[in-house]
Parts: sequence; structure tokens; C-alpha cells
Amino acid sequence: MTAPVRFPRFFVTSPAPCPYLPGRSERKVFTELKGPHADSLNDALGRIGFRRSQTVAYRPSCLDCNACISVRVVAGEFAPSGTQKRLLKRNGDLVATVCRPWSTSEQFDLLQRYLAVRHPEGGMTAMDEVDFADMVEHTPVTSYVIEYREPSSDGITPGRLVGACLTDRQCDGLSMIYSFYDPHHDRQGLGTYIILDHIDRATDMGLAYVYLGYWVEGAPRMQYKVRFRPMEKLGRAGWERISSEEHDRLIAAAVANPRSRDAVNEGARKDGVPSIAQ
Repeated sequence: MTAPVRFPRFFVTSPAPCPYLPGRSERKVFTELKGPHADSLNDALGRIGFRRSQTVAYRPSCLDCNACISVRVVAGEFAPSGTQKRLLKRNGDLVATVCRPWSTSEQFDLLQRYLAVRHPEGGMTAMDEVDFADMVEHTPVTSYVIEYREPSSDGITPGRLVGACLTDRQCDGLSMIYSFYDPHHDRQGLGTYIILDHIDRATDMGLAYVYLGYWVEGAPRMQYKVRFRPMEKLGRAGWERISSEEHDRLIAAAVANPRSRDAVNEGARKDGVPSIAQ
């Protein structure tokens, strides 16, 4: 006899203030990822818009709002813009290393510098090194940290850490859980470069997509996500390609908004690592 299939149990959080749109509240539905089939469950949930935070998969379940939209870049068809080509060339000397999901003091120090400048009022600023270790290491699925370092002078000693991304490998793509970088570095566009590198990696691995999490139209500091095309968004009928006309409009709106321009250049605010116990 085969073992009975155990379907996950889902829970819903209490309403809390929305971190993206003032005056609105948010609610999440979530389930636990555990056991020998955690990877396949994470894959299945990822395809219907869930994100992972440690051992939990969650997605918005707001009563009166559907502004949070899951988006993913079609990696194999991605064509960088002129600005993105220049960023790739400018940062092409960075040394990217895929590391096991094990936190380091160097990563934590970099995260603190990033949060102090980019999200000084965000909840993550209260994280200590133990919290950071939980964020990185408590994963029941295939995950790793990709580190981005300056080239070393001797080619042997690791160079200075300037960026990092906690990444899940899913069956059809790479899911960028959380990325951060040195906000004081004289290199421009490190946040964008990390996304571009993930697109290249997915293509080399034969994976179709790079999952960027939730995009919220009307939240200026999340508009950097629309700068990568072609892109798909998740709607009621499933994943659908954003048309060229709509994409042009979204990019024009992002460029026209000064705050979103900062987000495009610097990586800016992301979803991820939510507090589920509300």
C-alpha cells in the first residue's frame, strides 16, 4: 500500500496595516513547509503565487484589495535594455559564488548597512544575528545564498562582499527570496545587477523563470520590478504575458516617478520575510 497523501493545512492571519499602500490593511494565507515533499509543495505553491519565508509559504489574502500581483521574468526571452547592458558590463568583474544557506557575520553586517539606508523604518532593522541566521538557515527546500564580491588583488583571498541574495531553486525557475547590497558602494545599480545575474543563471540552468515576488501598482518603490521584460503576471486565469503596450506604459510611469527611479537604480523595497504570527 502507498502512504496516504497529506494535504497541507492553511491558515489566515488577522488584518494588519498594509506595508505598501497607506490606509489599507493586509491579510495573508499561509501553510507550513516540512517533510520529504517540501520542495514539491513549494514548487506547486510558487506557481500559484505563494512566497517562502523560512518554513512558511504565504500569499496575500486581503478582503478588499488585490493590488499585490505575483510577477516573474521569462528568463530565456529576456533582452536587457541599454541601461541594463551597461550595468552588466560595469559590474561584470564581480565574483559571484553560490554558497550553502549558512549565515555569516559578514553577510549580517552587510544587511545591517543596507537596511539602515534603504529601509530605516522597516521591521527588519530590529533583526539581530540570530534572527538573520533563522532567515537564511531555516529552509526545508533547496536554497542557497549567492554572494557578490569585488575581485581580490591576489585572485585567491575573497574580495569584499558587496551583495548577496537568498535564493530558492524551484522546478521551473529561481525565486529571489531576499537580496541586499552595500548602499554606500560607488558602483551604481547593484540591486538591479543581482536580478540580471539571476536571469542569466536561470537561463544557463535551463530554468524558465525568475520569480520576483509581488508587484504593487501604486507603490512607487516597487516599480523597479517592471523594468525586466518580457514578464508574466499571475491573474485569475493563471499566468499571462504582460503585453508590450502595457509594459511600455508601466516602464514610462516608473521612469516618470522620482521615487521609483531611485528604486530602479538601487534595488529598493521588496516583499519577503513577513511576520506570519499576527
